[in-house]
This record gives sequence, C-alpha cells and structure tokens, in this order.
Amino acid sequence: MTQALVASRSGEAFQARLFWRKAACLLDPQGTIQRVGFELGPKGFDDIWVDYDSTHGVIDHEGQVLVREHIQCKWHVSPNSYGYANLVDPEFINANARSLLERALAAQRSHAPTGIGARFKLVTNWRIDRGDPLQMLIHKRSDTLRLDRLFDPVTDKRKMAAVRLLWREHLGVDDEELRRFARTLALAEATDSLDSLRETLDPLFGFCGLRRIPAHESAFIYDDVVFQWLAQGRLEFDRDTFREACKSEGLVIGTGGNRPVVYGVKSFEHATDKLEERCTKVLDLLPNFTDRYIRPEADWETTLYPALHTFLLAAARNADRLRLVLDAHTTLAFAAGSVLDIKSGRIIELEQRTTGRKIWAPDDEPHDDNWPTWSFEEEICNAEGSDIAIAVALTHDIAADVRKYIMQALPEIGILLIARPKSSPGARSVASGRHAFELTEALVAEAKAGRGRIATSATTHLFISAPNTFTFFLGQRQKAIGRLILYEYDFDQGLDGSYAPSLRLPLRLPFQPS
Repeated sequence: MTQALVASRSGEAFQARLFWRKAACLLDPQGTIQRVGFELGPKGFDDIWVDYDSTHGVIDHEGQVLVREHIQCKWHVSPNSYGYANLVDPEFINANARSLLERALAAQRSHAPTGIGARFKLVTNWRIDRGDPLQMLIHKRSDTLRLDRLFDPVTDKRKMAAVRLLWREHLGVDDEELRRFARTLALAEATDSLDSLRETLDPLFGFCGLRRIPAHESAFIYDDVVFQWLAQGRLEFDRDTFREACKSEGLVIGTGGNRPVVYGVKSFEHATDKLEERCTKVLDLLPNFTDRYIRPEADWETTLYPALHTFLLAAARNADRLRLVLDAHTTLAFAAGSVLDIKSGRIIELEQRTTGRKIWAPDDEPHDDNWPTWSFEEEICNAEGSDIAIAVALTHDIAADVRKYIMQALPEIGILLIARPKSSPGARSVASGRHAFELTEALVAEAKAGRGRIATSATTHLFISAPNTFTFFLGQRQKAIGRLILYEYDFDQGLDGSYAPSLRLPLRLPFQPS
C-alpha cells in the first residue's frame, strides 16, 4: 500500500510540475502561451493542454504554426522501456479498451483534421527501447515522428512495413490517413527527475512573480494546489483568470518580469523545456537539422554561422552582461564564443545543464585550489603530419574514438594532444563557470605550444566532449588557437558512429562578418 501511495503521489507531482512549467508562462505578458488547461481535453490526452499565440507562437517540426498542444503524462516509479507495439495495447496506458493510438487518432480527427495546428504528446519517464523500430522514428529535436522513415520504401523496409501494418490494422486507416495522423503525434522521454523539475521551476517562478519555495522545504505547495483547483472545477485558465487564481492562494508576491534578458539558441529541444517560453529571443535552428544531423540543404558555414553571428551581435549590442541558453551542438557553442570573443567587452553568463540548471559565468565563484586541473598526453600520429588534433575529454574519454578517426580519415595529423581532467572525465569534472574559464586558458596555452612543435601555420582539429559553457569559453579564444576545424560525433549512431567535420574557422568567403 505504501509503495502504491508513493507511486500515485509521484505521478500527480509529475503532472502538476509539467502543468506549472506551462501555466506560469501565462504571467509573462510577452509570452507565447495564451491559455492552459488541466484534466480537460480529448480522452487520453487531457492531462494538460496549451494554447499558443498563433501570430507569434510556436513553430512545429515542419515550419507550420502550432496552435495547440495536448499532453498526456505517464510517470513510473520503476524504469522500463516501450516500443511501437505497446502503443496499440490499452494496458500500456492502464486502460481497459482503447489504446494510446486510438485515443490520439480520435483527438486528431476532432482537433486537427488536416494534421496541422495541433500536437498530441505523450510525456513519460519510460524510455523507448533502443532495439525497437520506434527508436528510429523519433525526431530527437521535436519528439515527433519521422514520416520520411515511417513511409520510406527502401530504408529498413521490413521494420517500417511492420510498424505501418500493425498501426493501420489497429486503427482501421489507410496510409494516407496514417500519415496525416502520425504528423500530430509526439513521444517524449522525460529524463528529468521530480527534484530536477522542481529546481527548473524555481527561476521561472521568480521571474513571473510567484512565491519561490526554498529547496530545503519538503512540502511543495504547487503540487497540491492545482488538484484543489481541479476539485473546484477550475480547469481552464487564461492570463487574467490564472493570475487571480494564484493571488487567491497567496502565490503572487510581485509583478514579475525581473529576470535578466535571456537569449536562446537551439538546434535541438528538450521535451519539457521550450526556450521560447522563457527566453526574450530565440534563434531557432531546428529546421536545419533532422534529429542531431544537419540537413543536406543546410551548411555550417553558409547557413548556420551567419545566422548565429547576426543574432548574437544584435543581442550583445545594448548589454555589457549577457545571458545565453545554448541548447545546441558543440560546434554552435564554440561558434557562439568565437562571435562574442574575449575582446568583445561583454561578460557572458551561460545556463549550464548539470543535474539541474545553473548559471555559469567567468566570475561566478572565487578560484578554488581543489578544482581539477588538466592532465595532458601527447601522441605522435604521423611524423610527416603537418596538423595537430586536440581531444578534449572533460565529460567522456573520447581518446580511443578520436585515434580511430584520425587513422581512418586524417593522415595530415602529426600530433594528437589528449586533454583530460586529473579527476577523470565525468559530468562533474567542471565545477563552475570560473573553473571552465580557467581550464580554457590552460588548454589554449598547451595547444599553442603543441602547434609550435609542428608549425605555427598548422591547422588545429578540435574534438570536444565538454559542457557547452566550457566550449563557448574555448570558442572565445579561437583567434589564439588559429586556423581550426571542429568535428561532431555521431552520438545517436544514426550514421556511421564516428566523427564528421563541421565548421572551419576563421570563416572563409563568401560570408563576410559585418
């Protein structure tokens, strides 16, 4: 009984915290969210729904305006995984008759008959089975289904045909209707713990003028109050009714709007955290990527870097201290630093995702002698090589993968410099913004010395596994490093499970920074 009660309460807290993540944005007068509902909507997708401003709201994975999102929350105490066949099984959602797909289809027919304008999202802490065909169908940047793969007659023909056949027969639809329906479906993995969700709400509440609950207090009133509103029949809120409801509970303590101006750059998106909901402006580069892979029609040098350059210079024009959120590839984090370089006269704060979200800056903490320093290892790859490669192994030890790639693709590499923290690579190898800043200074000095042993004109090949804050600070020193090439790793094993070159700096023509 005790375990069942804990599971029930955890599920309610999960739903409540996702609700507040959306609803608090109603108190932002410049926000894109117009209305929020709780336990109201189409059967099976009625936990939370959100109405977005159609004039300057959210854009979906194909560039269409997203007006409404219906969210179903499923929290499980024990970890597990699921696949495409579970979506046709009513027991997967603890139902007796209708499956998740049947409920989603009914919702789509009622609220998005053309397949455009609405999204029906399952948010669960269960993972999609890595060996299941469903894993190949999920856009990592939007949690929607990849229709190009689902209906591709060539790629993984047998697996995709099995998915289509099961879903068509279960739903009683043809391929055309299945495609229209599948466009509106999203399956999100909520990787944040309940504590992390609470932690991410705290700065949002501070901005919106809502009462912040100290982290040391076990009780979190926001988990309960939304269910009290539910019992009272208050299920739907706009800006005015939500503010009044919060006032009546004593939750409003200010007018809000006191957060710093925050600019976001995204090339992927987290399931429960859309940057548009909490940033002043966002550079959305998602349309240039399929999952984590750059699209053929996009290009790091002619498409992405110019857009990033224009966006960041405009953001920094009127601020001596700037806050950035970089939900973006390593290449873009480095490139952002190269735009707002060390001589820009700006102090840059960055939101760093660790176990939660923290603000890191070069001056955020005093120096600590206990912080890990570098352990450098130098290897000769080719005695005739004219270039230097650097493997930055702060979060993962990438040395073996980099060596393999150099042997296969980069005969011009003379020296490989491996930079590891003396504490060993890991998620906590960098303690703060100042620590990241100091590590970059030490690495640049070592890189310059290594390049000098090859040739001062040598090209530096950069392979980085590190927090984006460190990578941004390293990018700020691009001029000191000299001519370089950045590489992206195929983390999702969607291509060849190796590296691929991305951006060369300084940028070559035809792009001319202004």
